[in-house]
Amino acid sequence: MRRAPNNVGHLYGRAVRPSISPGLVRERRFGDRTRRGCDPTEVRTFLHLVADELTALRTELRATQDENVRVKQALRDWQSQQFQQFQAGTGVTG
Repeated sequence: MRRAPNNVGHLYGRAVRPSISPGLVRERRFGDRTRRGCDPTEVRTFLHLVADELTALRTELRATQDENVRVKQALRDWQSQQFQQFQAGTGVTG
């Protein structure tokens, strides 16, 4: 089992799945014959729809991850500020 790199802390201990890119979905080809009544044109259209949705979800995930980093940094800054105020109020030094 591969481990996630350190900069993706939320995945520690979980297997990293191979990435499926929107381009891979769009370019996926199947045999020319029709299987179980599936129209190849409908399948192609559906694959493009899935690829578009995957692109949107990846964009949203990246924005959420960026916001998470900002929130964590703001929390650390606030905690440091609170600790410094506490030290100043009690006369405790570093």
